[in-house]
Amino acid sequence: MGALPVYRWRLAPDGYATRRQLRARGLRPGGQDVVATVERPRRRREPLVAYLYRIDRAKPVRPMTPARWAALAKANAARRTCPECRRDAGYVIPPSLGMCSACAFPDNAVRPVSPLVMAYAPEES
Repeated sequence: MGALPVYRWRLAPDGYATRRQLRARGLRPGGQDVVATVERPRRRREPLVAYLYRIDRAKPVRPMTPARWAALAKANAARRTCPECRRDAGYVIPPSLGMCSACAFPDNAVRPVSPLVMAYAPEES
């Protein structure tokens, strides 16, 4: 395979689209190879690169089956369940804490405070 054509940002010819653009149209690449790239220049860093696919070769997005919906619901439930207290936190548990906020900060006085808040907090006498 030879080198891919490279286009400047917003100057790609019609008939090409990125994965996100295909998805917005209800399409997927469907196993086709990347046909071109688009580069967005940035100052003092390497350019951002997006891969382009041909729209005419794209296939429709496969519909979600009941089994796939069930698997997605199970995965989301696992992200919401606290490993310490085994309760549904009602939100996705942040990986930085690894547990719900009630388990991470049992007494609300121990919560970490940012230095910026401490700088402007009134002093206690």
